[in-house]
Amino acid sequence: MTAPLVGVAVVAAAAAAVALGVAAARGGIRIRNPKPGAERILVPFTGGTLEPTVLDAAIRLAQAEGATLVPAYLLLVPLRYSEDSPLAEQVAVAVPWLEAVELAAHRAGVAVDARIEKGRTPTHALRRLWSVERFDRIVAPAPANSHGGLTPKDLTWILAHSPAETIVLKPSPSPPPPSRR
Repeated sequence: MTAPLVGVAVVAAAAAAVALGVAAARGGIRIRNPKPGAERILVPFTGGTLEPTVLDAAIRLAQAEGATLVPAYLLLVPLRYSEDSPLAEQVAVAVPWLEAVELAAHRAGVAVDARIEKGRTPTHALRRLWSVERFDRIVAPAPANSHGGLTPKDLTWILAHSPAETIVLKPSPSPPPPSRR
């Protein structure tokens, strides 16, 4: 490929990513079609982070149950913006995370039906998502080392209002010590 064609390809790929991001911010995103009638396991996360321990556990659970994994990036809309604002910067953070989750699940043979849901708070975004979709289980990430995951307040709300069986998973704060032989 010549240099101008490579530049055109890069620009086209960037435009496609932006279009995907805008579509995601406006009404949700579906990355892979789920299996009809399969159980659905929701893994909500926000802030551009999802602990590998939480993702691995959710994938193993989906494998064991033949379920569809539904990672949902909870996009927080500041009050200075209207709720239907596209927020391209946040979508640009969310899409690569959802693609990484899809890749990990695909390697494990798990179907994925990814989402971006907007709200003023994580609980507002979850309330909106739960009002239009059904989930059989929810794997909620707790913070590890005081970062990542949902806040204790959000986790309490999830446990009190969840429409499905809920698992709160807190990754270990540091890697386990090596075993001595």
